[in-house]
Amino acid sequence: MLLSGPSAAAPKRRVELIHGEDGMATLVADLPVEVASSIYARLDHTARKLRSAGETRTLDQLRADILTDTLLSGTGLPPGPKADIHVYVDLTTLAGLNTEPAELAGHGPIPAWLAHQIAHQPGSTWRRIITDPATGAPVDAGRQRYRPPAVTDDFVRVRDRECRHPGCRRPAQFGDLDHAHPHAQHGTTNATNLVGYCRRHHRTKHTPTWHHHLCPHTGQLTLTTPTGATFTSNPEPLHEPRTT
Repeated sequence: MLLSGPSAAAPKRRVELIHGEDGMATLVADLPVEVASSIYARLDHTARKLRSAGETRTLDQLRADILTDTLLSGTGLPPGPKADIHVYVDLTTLAGLNTEPAELAGHGPIPAWLAHQIAHQPGSTWRRIITDPATGAPVDAGRQRYRPPAVTDDFVRVRDRECRHPGCRRPAQFGDLDHAHPHAQHGTTNATNLVGYCRRHHRTKHTPTWHHHLCPHTGQLTLTTPTGATFTSNPEPLHEPRTT
């Protein structure tokens, strides 16, 4: 996925200069892992292009020189797309339905909240990977990339299947998506806060004295009617869990 900006949740970030011997020093930057990985990937990509064009400097030397030129003169890195970093994360984790860790290629496990934050940054793109349910091994990697809003829309409609209003069987693909916690009140536009309704029950949701609550972890929807009666609904699993 493409990285667009640094994580806001990294209070320990800093740059440190450590003086060494023989006229050398070490410049250390403690950065969010996704930012550091993206910077290194960009330096490495440019260095390898120079090596393939006949440069005699080593890759280590080229990466160091490109970094120096970029910081001191702005000429080290050519204009171009931002570097790719690959984050492997289960869709249910990405939707906020569990807290299983994701994995950042070249680094290892990262917490679910960080994977979610990276995935929803402006400019990030997602790719669908189909796995063997018995082994977890990838069997297909989709060529198309998706912007998060498009993937979220698809996921919520698949998760809900039908209008979530009690007793309504209108298919979700023919209805609307609405924020459980209103967007105007800082409700987020992601699978933990979106619900599928048919057009009629979408309007009903906004009628005064109707109350809707969506559990961000399970997707359970609780509706309270004007008379105080409550109804709950849960997304149906697509298949029975496989335990062997």
